[in-house]
Amino acid sequence: MSIVSREKKPKGGGKSPQFKMRIDPALKEQLDAVAADESVSLASWIKNLARKELIDRGITPKG
Repeated sequence: MSIVSREKKPKGGGKSPQFKMRIDPALKEQLDAVAADESVSLASWIKNLARKELIDRGITPKG
């Protein structure tokens, strides 16, 4: 048996601010499916998509 422990402090020394948005339920269902296919959460999938878009625009993502 193995025990996994997590760091008590989040990366960056604090809690990241929340970002809320409203999307059509059908669109969310599609996005959830794509994220699941890539074995990541929807939030992680959207963050990766945003980082790629910044890079495409010549902007170095922070964080």
